[in-house]
Amino acid sequence: MPRDNKTKASAPAKAGKPYNKAAGAKGAKKGGQKGKVEKKAPAVNPLFEKRPRNFGIGQAIQPKRDLTRFVRWPKYIRMQRQKRVLYSRLKVPPAINQFTNTLPKNHAIQLFSLLDKYKPETRIQKAKRLKLKAEAVAKKEAPKEETRPDVVKYGVNHVTSLVESKEAKLVLIAHDVDPIELVLWLPALCRKVGVPYAIVKGKARLGKVVGKKTATVLALTTVEKGDAKALEALQNVAKDQFNNNDSIRKVWGGGVLGKKSVAAIRKKTKAASSTLGTQ
Repeated sequence: MPRDNKTKASAPAKAGKPYNKAAGAKGAKKGGQKGKVEKKAPAVNPLFEKRPRNFGIGQAIQPKRDLTRFVRWPKYIRMQRQKRVLYSRLKVPPAINQFTNTLPKNHAIQLFSLLDKYKPETRIQKAKRLKLKAEAVAKKEAPKEETRPDVVKYGVNHVTSLVESKEAKLVLIAHDVDPIELVLWLPALCRKVGVPYAIVKGKARLGKVVGKKTATVLALTTVEKGDAKALEALQNVAKDQFNNNDSIRKVWGGGVLGKKSVAAIRKKTKAASSTLGTQ
């Protein structure tokens, strides 16, 4: 009897689905394997609890980042930095280099505490004084004799005239005047005339004494009897450190090499010493 291929069952099937050999083989393999080996979690110390930070908006404070390399600095800041580098690289003559020697901090504190007592009157104080004077004139009263108060003098031309006439008792020069030529000659004039002078940090600090943004030079002419000893002590310090200090006028500044130059010189000396050792 002829075979009927249609009646022959080609392969077992599940609920009408065709039999997949590959899937059957995989299932057989999986069933044959032993249970999977689970990875053990690392031991966690209960004393140290994990607290991850969230740096999203309104969450943990952002860490500090140094962004100076990514900032486009204004031109005046770039010029300041280039100037400072040049002053350290190039040889600076003693006349300019003397402005790097400033009054020590302890003496500067005493000096500015004295200067604060002799601040010139402000605009408001001057307006009040003139108003009282005008009211007295209007009432036909005898005007009171006005005595000039002892105040700090400022301004390059004014201080220069006080130094030349030997009225100045102590001259103070800012170390960061720009251009430096404005006050470059003043230390020599003070030494010639015999007036004590001192170089102080900060033209802004001097300006604050006289109610200005900056002041290049200040001068004290007269003080009250109670402050005479303090002024004398500051004069002696200024004479010792500036007027009678000849080393300030002879020491050159600058000449500091950059990192690349120092590394190159070190490399050359090392190579030279190694060649001498081999010979």
